[in-house]
Amino acid sequence: MCGRYTLTGPVSSLIEQFDIDEYPSSITPNYNVAPTQEVAAVIAEDEKRKLQMLKWGLIPAWAKDPGIGNKMINARAETVSEKPSYRNAFKNRRCLVLTDGFYEWQRTPEGKQPYYIHMEDGSPFAFAGLWEIWRDGEEIRSCTIITTDANEVVGEIHNRMPVILPPEDYEMWLDPELKEKEALTSLLRPYANDAMEAYPVNRWVNSPSHNAPACIESIA
Repeated sequence: MCGRYTLTGPVSSLIEQFDIDEYPSSITPNYNVAPTQEVAAVIAEDEKRKLQMLKWGLIPAWAKDPGIGNKMINARAETVSEKPSYRNAFKNRRCLVLTDGFYEWQRTPEGKQPYYIHMEDGSPFAFAGLWEIWRDGEEIRSCTIITTDANEVVGEIHNRMPVILPPEDYEMWLDPELKEKEALTSLLRPYANDAMEAYPVNRWVNSPSHNAPACIESIA
């Protein structure tokens, strides 16, 4: 699964890398993004790429209680196109959830050890996500992150990882006109090993209230 991650760079770097047309003036650096928080995601709407803040935890349009989103932070690549909670968004509302690294926990005799996993060059990248609009007197835009089998780097720590999309797949993933299940599911694969690295970090990151550069400092 993917339950915590980071996004620390300025909006200016994201605009260029993800070819964004509309965006907020700034985004606060976050070294410990947690479920239910507002997260930065790129959506395709009105023939533009828009950087919006979405609530992490997808709320289906048909849900009676928005609290259901708290349990829907991740969707499995193997079943995302068929599950009632996700299949409509999979066809119509896909997004890029922006990040520059994520955490995963390895089971050890001393307890769970957190690791920080990122690109070797420190550049931002994108998780494959879905988004939805829920309305009941108010409007909530929410999202989920799709997960798949771990690659070799992450597999040393955990058996699952978020789907990381390479830049050449962004346009296809965001295209609202593309509905073909096979074409879309072909993108939901483990990311290449050679661009990534992982290292252990302090258990201080276990608490979502801790949000500082110390979260990503190596203790190796």
